[in-house]
Amino acid sequence: MTSVENNIDHLVNNITPQINGTNGGKYDDDDDDDDQFPENVHIMKTNNQLRELHTLLRDRTTCRSDFKFYADRLIRLTVEAALDQLPYVPCDVTTPTGHCFPGLRHEKGTLCVSLMRSGEAMEKGIRECCRSIRIGKILINEGHVIYAKLPSDVHKRRLLVAYPVITTGSTVLTGLEVLLKEYQCKQSNMILISLFSTPDGINHICDLYPGLTIVVSEINTVAPNHFGQKYFGTD
Repeated sequence: MTSVENNIDHLVNNITPQINGTNGGKYDDDDDDDDQFPENVHIMKTNNQLRELHTLLRDRTTCRSDFKFYADRLIRLTVEAALDQLPYVPCDVTTPTGHCFPGLRHEKGTLCVSLMRSGEAMEKGIRECCRSIRIGKILINEGHVIYAKLPSDVHKRRLLVAYPVITTGSTVLTGLEVLLKEYQCKQSNMILISLFSTPDGINHICDLYPGLTIVVSEINTVAPNHFGQKYFGTD
């Protein structure tokens, strides 16, 4: 093979993946995968749609109305992924044509716990996926619980704990401590739903609460900490 042919092969091998989609489907900072974190951490599989949402929510030129629209899309996708971690039971139904369909339904009694204020951004997406779900609230400020309103039977329920961005994990840890110690909830009954997390934040939570299930759309060393302020228009 001539030197010219070698150069052509080199160009083709390097250009083709970029044409087909960013490094052959892999992103430069997508080194964090499920294998690097405990089994209780479920990271949503990256695809072009998810990557675009992550991009638009980080872009400082995205206006607030567009930001809310894209955030709500990402929230719903993440909530849908979290719902897959709930227990389901067999359920046979009869179709309009009279056929029996062996399906599934999730066990009733799930409760959403919103860690205010940022967690409130996720309530709309949760209600859209679970129409009749009850929502409890815990307001945390600088590591202190200011307000908590939860049903008396919270310890008997499956919990979806909502908080969009985890950096150090301090707010989430405070909320979990309230649920576990003051309300006697079980780690095994809780699913933490987050859009973004840093590796340190997710590992800190897992070290303290290894029985907790976590669903997150992305783990990255740089989290979009402006999320709550821009979503609520207080930036």
